[in-house]
Amino acid sequence: MSGGAVDARTTVAAVFKAACPDCRGCFELAAGALRLAIGASHRTTFYSFTCPDCGASVRKPAGERIVELLTGGGVSTLRLHSSV
Repeated sequence: MSGGAVDARTTVAAVFKAACPDCRGCFELAAGALRLAIGASHRTTFYSFTCPDCGASVRKPAGERIVELLTGGGVSTLRLHSSV
């Protein structure tokens, strides 16, 4: 066999489009630049990142579809538990 064989398990790194509400910058972020927190309700489920343009900490709500995309793309996920 010649060189250049591709392993079937090789995956392409996911890139997500995002925008900063502070500076209004639009950019692409790798999965490692995002964090996802899944809470007990839609109010406590969100994703966050640091804006690469202005350095602002950004937190945005994450609905079911966003959660699915982010988890499928390898974004680090934290499951929040409610205290009783």
